[in-house]
Amino acid sequence: MTVSNPVGGTATGSAAEPVAGRAVNPVVGKYADAEGMCPYRLVLEHVTSRWGVLVLMELMERPYRFSELRRAIGRVSEKMLTQTLQTLERDGLVHRDAQPVIPPRVDYSLTGLGREAAEQVRALAMWTETRMDAVEKARRAYDEARAPSGARGTARPATAHPRAEGDVPPRQSAAT
Repeated sequence: MTVSNPVGGTATGSAAEPVAGRAVNPVVGKYADAEGMCPYRLVLEHVTSRWGVLVLMELMERPYRFSELRRAIGRVSEKMLTQTLQTLERDGLVHRDAQPVIPPRVDYSLTGLGREAAEQVRALAMWTETRMDAVEKARRAYDEARAPSGARGTARPATAHPRAEGDVPPRQSAAT
């Protein structure tokens, strides 16, 4: 198997062999092949996932207990937050500190590597905030350019979803 390296070049190996000097990863499951073939993409997916971004940005402020973090992020299920934290911990971005006290206390914080990633994510978030006007203008221009010729100037809002191909339009009443 040939594995491309985004820095340049390729390495060969099989899923059971180390690639370009890396240790064999005992990951099993649906990501085992993806991780061996392109580990950079997988980490990027973790960092830029819906909940990964929010976890990293919240943890930049301070360490959080699980329930505090869940409240700070909002609208995330316990299961998704647990999975996201475990994934980011495995990638070395989040540190889990379990205190041997009653009741149990677990704090989550960023590692040095996690802080680096969070700073990059925050920069992207700040860019989207400052450039949102330009994005909305581009969306309007895109929608207008693709609107039927009789409907120019009345483009759909950027959040509207066009009907899927094959959908039947709603029936009009006889009174119209």
